[in-house]
Amino acid sequence: MKIVIDKGNCVGHARGAAIAADLILLDAEGYIAIEGFDVPEGQEALARRAAKACPERVISVVED
Repeated sequence: MKIVIDKGNCVGHARGAAIAADLILLDAEGYIAIEGFDVPEGQEALARRAAKACPERVISVVED
């Protein structure tokens, strides 16, 4: 599973990071700092919850 992030449309709500701070990294201004990553084994449910928490839907889950 992968997470893909549309950084250009992030408005800085930080809800995904509030759910999964170890997965969704923020920059100094509170915006998502990464464009995507492979979800570590065992963290899939947490990654899905973080994606659902984003009101702008900039965090997408891509199933392998």
